[in-house]
Amino acid sequence: MPDPLGPAKVVFACVANAGRSQIAAAYFNKLAHPKRAYAISAGTRPAGAIHPEVVAVMREAGLDLTRAKPQYFSSDLCKGAHIVITMGCGDQCPLVPGVERDDWTIEDPKEQPIERVRQIRDQIKKCVSDLIRERKW
Repeated sequence: MPDPLGPAKVVFACVANAGRSQIAAAYFNKLAHPKRAYAISAGTRPAGAIHPEVVAVMREAGLDLTRAKPQYFSSDLCKGAHIVITMGCGDQCPLVPGVERDDWTIEDPKEQPIERVRQIRDQIKKCVSDLIRERKW
């Protein structure tokens, strides 16, 4: 349950923070009640920019990632987090003591054909929607 003093913090993490975790955070922040939970995303080896194919398919879904910037996954970033959801970084994402962790096995959209990136986007949206519903966020 979220902290009664404020919304729950959800961290989505992948390697480059340029695809999966950005999609997840964008959908989460669109679909969750902002007084109950919010999301940020990060990567263990952040890229210089969001993958262009990801920006394109998210634009199709009505979400603009053109200003999103990959950032480094760190323990400091996770302070106060309710849950960390890793997406393909495996052991590269360090454990954060005291923070729940889950792992979603989702293919990296980088350099995939646009139709495959759409499928990945839709898979992530479903996972995010399920999480929000389960946690009543």
